[in-house]
Parts: sequence; C-alpha cells; structure tokens
Amino acid sequence: MDPSARKAYNDNFTPEKYQHFLQALQGGLRNPVAFRVAETPVFLTDDFRDKLISAGDDIINVILQPNFKQITERAIPEKWRVANENDHPHFIALDFGVCKDDEGNIVPKLIELQGFPSLYGFQVHLGDSYAGGFDLPAGWDIYFNDLDKTGYMDLLKKTIIGPYEPGEVVLMDVNAPEQKTAVDFYLTQKYLGIPVVSLSDLIEKDGKLFYEYEGSLKPIKRIYNRLIFDEIDGDPGIFKQVVDIRKAFDVEWITHPNWFYRVSKFTMPFLSGDYVPKTRFLHQIENIPDDLEHYVLKPLFSFAGQGVIIDVTKEDINNIKDPENWILQQKVNYEPVLKAPDDGVKVEIRLLYLWPDGESKPTLTINLARLSRGKMIGVRYNKDFDWVGGTVAFMRK
Repeated sequence: MDPSARKAYNDNFTPEKYQHFLQALQGGLRNPVAFRVAETPVFLTDDFRDKLISAGDDIINVILQPNFKQITERAIPEKWRVANENDHPHFIALDFGVCKDDEGNIVPKLIELQGFPSLYGFQVHLGDSYAGGFDLPAGWDIYFNDLDKTGYMDLLKKTIIGPYEPGEVVLMDVNAPEQKTAVDFYLTQKYLGIPVVSLSDLIEKDGKLFYEYEGSLKPIKRIYNRLIFDEIDGDPGIFKQVVDIRKAFDVEWITHPNWFYRVSKFTMPFLSGDYVPKTRFLHQIENIPDDLEHYVLKPLFSFAGQGVIIDVTKEDINNIKDPENWILQQKVNYEPVLKAPDDGVKVEIRLLYLWPDGESKPTLTINLARLSRGKMIGVRYNKDFDWVGGTVAFMRK
C-alpha cells in the first residue's frame, strides 16, 4: 500500500470528516447503505496494481480456454441449471487477499472468484464520495485500463442494456428492495434507467416474460440477474408460486445464472501460478497433508463463506460424505498492510470485469475493497471494530 498517500490521508483524517462523508454518501439515496463503509479508501502502489492486473490476466486466460465449459460442466447443480446458456459471463469478480510471500514481498493471493455481478453501480458513488469527502489529491482514480467515469458508464451500459431500450431490461433479484445490496440496485437504475423488479414481479405469457408498469405489461428482453439460487434453496416450492426462471424463455440473461457456478470455487483447482493458492478437489486427494493447519476446507456449493472449515482436522475430512463437492485449499494469510491510526488492517481487493456481447474478452474496469481486523473478511468477523468494512482502492492514473 502506498505509504506517502497513507500518511497524508491519516494526518488529515478526523472522526468529524468521516461522519460528514457518511452523510454525503447516504444523501439522495433511495435505500440506505446496509453495510459498514470503512473510514478510508485503499491507496495502491503502482507495483501492487500491476501485480493485481497480472494475476487477473492469468485467471482470465483460463476462463478463455476453449474447453472451459467442458471442465466446469459438473459445477452446475442440476436443480438450478437454467436453459439458454450463452457462451461467456458478462461479469467476472476476482477476490485477492493482500499477503506477504516467503521473500517478504507484498503480493495478491486469490481468495475466490465469481461469474456474477457485484457492486458495479455503488462503487462509482463510493469513489466519488471518498474523493469529495476527504479532498483526495488529483491524479488518483478507481478505474483500470485508462477508463474514467464516463468511459466506465458507457461500458456498463453496453454490457447490461446492449441494443435494447432501458425499459426492456430489468434488474432482478428474489426480493430486490429488501436485499443488503439494494443500494447498488437503485444506483444502477439511476445511472442506466432500467427498472428494478423482484422474482415475484415476473409474468409469463406465451414463452415470454413481462413486468407490470403503470397498469400495462412491458416485455422483458434482458434480465440483469442479481438472484443467487442459494437464497431460495430453502424454499422447494417457490416455483409453484412464481415464474420458474429455469425454463426456456425468449429472454437474454446478463449474466446467465449458470456462470455463477462455472466461475466459482469450482474453478480454483484448474488455476495455478504465484498468485493462486494450491487447491484440489477433496475426492482427488490420495494422501491427506500432515500440515492441515495450513489449509482451509470449503464446500463448493455455498454462499458468503457458509460451511467453510478454517481449522481443519483429519476427522473433518473423514466426515465429509460428498468429497467431490469440497475443495482443500492452501490457507491464505492476510498481511495487515493498511496502517490505521492504532494498528494494521487486513485488505482484500475485488477486481471487477465487464464483458459485453461482441467483445473477445472481458475488460478490467473498477474495483471493490474490504478491510478487516477479524479472523476472516466479512461482517460477522468484524463487529465492534473501526477502520473496517467496504471501501474502494485508488491508484495513480
């Protein structure tokens, strides 16, 4: 992390500025921010930025392999397989922990990846709010690939709306207004003009999907999908009450739900390199490592860290009834590189890619960052701490 930018920021930080920043961040939003936003952004050195880009390129190259669909076919649970899958994900998110290698260098290490959208709208608003609320110096930005806010918005619009009218594209989640990420939904609506709907708002008619607007049915050409099937897994009768979106409809998915599974923890064993922890499918391991304290056990089909076993024992492994659905991954140890006023804080950076139709590969666009003092990144591990939560990384232009 950039030491000179960090010192300048900390020297000028006050709790009063932070409160004013939060007020400005919330001002004018339809939904309040439902998660903790950190006291500070992250300031990347040029060297670490370049390492992130290189690490991301290596992973994207695996996703671009002609046989990628073939090797990830088992990743999709049959009960959640959706018809009319396209040939690539429109969104890719890569999570990297900021770590220290054996030589003492600060390096990124891949934590997880997903073929699913993240906070592509909110991060723009967050970056603007940090820049304005803390008078950040000129020459720092949150975008990659020479993008600015205008160029980024153009690419986001091309990816999500494509050739259609905004009213023909809906942002859909199971119960959109009540999601913790609803603030991102309505900022996306503000930026792109697309409606936000819940799963129960979808109407099926003659193989097409519609939503109701001002008393009439509006056809849906594209669904900007924010629904994760894990969220409805506990309701086996849900598709008796709402449209069964797994069926073949005359509609495009941005991005298709199957990619949530293809680009996921399932992909990790197919990756290699300096920035990827060694990962294997549990059923393919013949000899359990003796140093299990250096590994973490993860279920393939879980969301938001559920079911992860951090302190692994041989008994844990022997008790797994479906080892083909688990991975054993080398543990990633975060280095507390961000200097808060009282102590170091751990950092995770999420690289966010956009891949509109017609492009040969995805474009790295923007980022999301999270700060932690707990055992793991995430709200449940960081209660009652300050200088933790959601943020964004700035880089020199």
